Amino acid sequence: MDISDQPSRRQRQIRHCAWCGRRVPEAGRQGRPRLYCAQSCRQRAYERRTAVQRGGLPEDAVVLSAAELADLQDRLFQLRCAAEDVVTAVDDTADHGELRKLAAQVVDVAVELERLR
Repeated sequence: MDISDQPSRRQRQIRHCAWCGRRVPEAGRQGRPRLYCAQSCRQRAYERRTAVQRGGLPEDAVVLSAAELADLQDRLFQLRCAAEDVVTAVDDTADHGELRKLAAQVVDVAVELERLR
C-alpha cells in the first residue's frame, strides 16, 4: 500500500466539541483543529472560563444553573426508576423479552444522562 493511500492522522481522528460533546464537522482547512462545533459552544465555553476566573473557583469546577441542575436531577430520577423496574421484573420472574426491553430503557436513559449540557 502506498503511503499516499492512507488517510492522514488528522483526517482519521474524529473530534468532539469541547463544550457539548457533539462531533465537530470536518473543516478541510489547515491550521489548528477546531475545538467547538459551533460559535455558540465557543461562546458558552468562554463565558464559563470567565465566570470561573471571576468567582475564584478551581479550574476544573463544573458550574450549572438552577435549571440545569433540576434537569440533571430529573434525569437521574428517571435512571433510578428504570433500574428499579428491572429489579421488579427480575423479582417477578419476567420473561427474557421483557427484561431485554427494560434493560434497553435503562441504557436509553443512561445515554441521555451522559448529556450534561
